[in-house]
Amino acid sequence: MTSQQTHRISHTRGIRSRDDRMVDAIAYFIGACVILITLYPLVYVISASFSDPVLVISGKITLLPKGLTLDGYKRIFNYSLIWVGYRNTLIYASVGTIVNLCVTLPCAYALSRRDFVGRNVLTAFIAFTMFFSGGLIPTYLVMRNLHLVNNPLIMVLLGAVSVWNTVIARTFFQANIPLELQEAAYLDGCSTTQLFLQIVLPLAKPIIAVLSLFCAVGHWNSYFNALIYLSDTRLYPLQIFLRNILILDQMDTLTFGDPDSMEFLLRMMQLKESMKFGIVVVASVPVLVLYPFLQKYFVKGMLVGAIKG
Repeated sequence: MTSQQTHRISHTRGIRSRDDRMVDAIAYFIGACVILITLYPLVYVISASFSDPVLVISGKITLLPKGLTLDGYKRIFNYSLIWVGYRNTLIYASVGTIVNLCVTLPCAYALSRRDFVGRNVLTAFIAFTMFFSGGLIPTYLVMRNLHLVNNPLIMVLLGAVSVWNTVIARTFFQANIPLELQEAAYLDGCSTTQLFLQIVLPLAKPIIAVLSLFCAVGHWNSYFNALIYLSDTRLYPLQIFLRNILILDQMDTLTFGDPDSMEFLLRMMQLKESMKFGIVVVASVPVLVLYPFLQKYFVKGMLVGAIKG
């Protein structure tokens, strides 16, 4: 093919009809609107966390911060229980994610094997739990009998298996681990355990990254189990302290002064407003930092797990 023909083909491809350009413009416009709607709350929270709480309360903060101040962050970092919650949440999220992966991946791989007798029946039993559960009271009684109430293990063991994650992982294994590869491994003397650890898992990096992100975010945002099963403040995750600040107005340990004076009450409201946005930023930073490293696996794993379901 000559250079003139190549130039002609590229020029032909560059010619787009009016309807095509209109469709592209509409698509770009809708995409820009979605991006703005998605990003604005995040930008507003960050701006409000650095702004004067008086301006935030009066509604004068729209996009950019005004009256820059770090009082909210100073109070957050001086609040010792926040760091206790941060430490507990890091432990729960890291250990819980490892437990989730150690339970979910072998289960999903077993259900994906065609030679596993009864896998369809077992899958149906597992899927049944997505529609019906034992209820809160029976679950609490079981946890109490297992001595897991007010025990940090409750934050890791309860919900260790997610049916949704298991189905996604099983679909990935079925679509990406060919049966011929397994048969070749067996012919080379590979056991089932060696096949799973040395061949399947290295090929399953995308779905492992997806499940890790799902589980880590779930543990990081979890507060209901702690609210029900934990009573020791030293075991609370970060989200419980966040809930106390946002809902229960437990600010008495953060301020000093005469509680009967109007000045004290006004100051307390201002500090609460600064801390409310600041602690949301502090609680969200680890997840925002983690996501870019898993993004390339996240998209691939989600697309593979969404087909042949």
